[in-house]
Amino acid sequence: TALREWRPLAEQGDAIAQYNLGVMYDKGRGVVQDYGQAVKWYHRAAEQGDADAQIKLGLMYGLGDGVVEDYVTAHMWGNIARANGYDSGKLLDALEQLMSKGQIARAQQRASDCMANQYKNC
Repeated sequence: TALREWRPLAEQGDAIAQYNLGVMYDKGRGVVQDYGQAVKWYHRAAEQGDADAQIKLGLMYGLGDGVVEDYVTAHMWGNIARANGYDSGKLLDALEQLMSKGQIARAQQRASDCMANQYKNC
């Protein structure tokens, strides 16, 4: 039922419905678990400033779930989520243990650029 209700809303651009579809696919709730679909829906919500979706993307990139593992991109999304009020300290701390100072600086710059571009082309 949730899928039938949320999918049309998500396709019309509703960030909450997009996030909720991401969770459904991420956790396999009411659908077959599909990390690729989870990333797709989280990304759409994240582009609209949804901090919950942004931190989920950070986690997905950090773990390589549905995407190629990429600590710089994971850190970027964690920074963006933090800027939008999400306490992403645990994610960022864990990632920084695996990253060079140059990678951290690149992630921070990408986060700044992403926010300046209204979350497009991140």
